[in-house]
Amino acid sequence: MGARVYNEEPFKDLMNDNYFPLENMKRSVDILKASPDIHLPTLEYGQYHLILTPADKWPDGSAAYWHKEKGRARVDLTTQLNTVPLSKDEPGVIPLTRCALLDACVRKCFNSEPPIPMKTNIITHAASDAYADRHEIRLEWEYDNGEDQPPTLLRLTMVCPYRP
Repeated sequence: MGARVYNEEPFKDLMNDNYFPLENMKRSVDILKASPDIHLPTLEYGQYHLILTPADKWPDGSAAYWHKEKGRARVDLTTQLNTVPLSKDEPGVIPLTRCALLDACVRKCFNSEPPIPMKTNIITHAASDAYADRHEIRLEWEYDNGEDQPPTLLRLTMVCPYRP
């Protein structure tokens, strides 16, 4: 199955409805706080998806493949060193790997008061891209009140490996 279903609009719309706008993100935080299956202070990317959206609501049976695909992404990102700060309002926080950076970003979104909405996008590398055989993340924070203040939106792009 690979990333095909995950970079189609029905999947993106379903996921983004959990994180955007702010009211939806607040609803998701409340759901996660009420769940015995998650601990928000130690949240990792991918742990919350099936709690927020039950498997039977995922398009094209994609939930059945989620743990495998999430695991591949986490393994790829764990092997990539990171030098980028968590955010401009926390320039001294520099997670060691790209996976740790991703986890720190989603923790920041879900644990901030108020929570920080996210917009996610999933795309696939082109065959000619450097490192086309591995996952990549692109993280863009938006700031409405200055870069020394907490961000107001995270744009998270997961770039999946090219697979012929």
